[in-house]
Amino acid sequence: MQTFTQTRTINTLDELWVLQHPPIYTLGQASKREHLLNTGAIPIYPIDRGGQVTYHGPGQLIVYSLIDLKRRHWGVKKFVFALEQALINYLARHHIMGTRREKAPGVYVNACKIAALGLKIRRGCSYHGFSLNVDMDLRPFQGINPCGYAGLKVTQLRDVGITDTLEQVHTQFLPYLLETLNAYEYASSS
Repeated sequence: MQTFTQTRTINTLDELWVLQHPPIYTLGQASKREHLLNTGAIPIYPIDRGGQVTYHGPGQLIVYSLIDLKRRHWGVKKFVFALEQALINYLARHHIMGTRREKAPGVYVNACKIAALGLKIRRGCSYHGFSLNVDMDLRPFQGINPCGYAGLKVTQLRDVGITDTLEQVHTQFLPYLLETLNAYEYASSS
């Protein structure tokens, strides 16, 4: 992601990288070690995205958003809002109400975090992205203060009634993301 962002030109197309990680804790640039409680044998990896500590693992959809914000004339807040909106729209399709929290990027269901965001902006371009908990072992979140918030509960799609596989969620969700990014791009240029 760093190399892609550093070497992209004005003509480089935006990309979305969709994947899942093996079990790992990542520490954003604002991370404080005091938010690592009991991480056990799970590796801890400092990274250059914003935010605090989070957990990534199998059963979690990761979308890295390599977007030229400068070309879209977007600020970071607008971009975060668009990413959150795509997640909220996807949840609404399943009759689940997703919400935002001020000063706590991500999407929440019943006060539990279901999706986390962490970005880096360099040269007007974003990288890193967001994670959506689909069907995973949530116990590693107990080893940290997720996103730097003590006692923050996390949830996943399976626990709110969406039993689709990770592949199905990936296939269903991406059109929501693309539609939202395109809608916000169109709104910016008009």
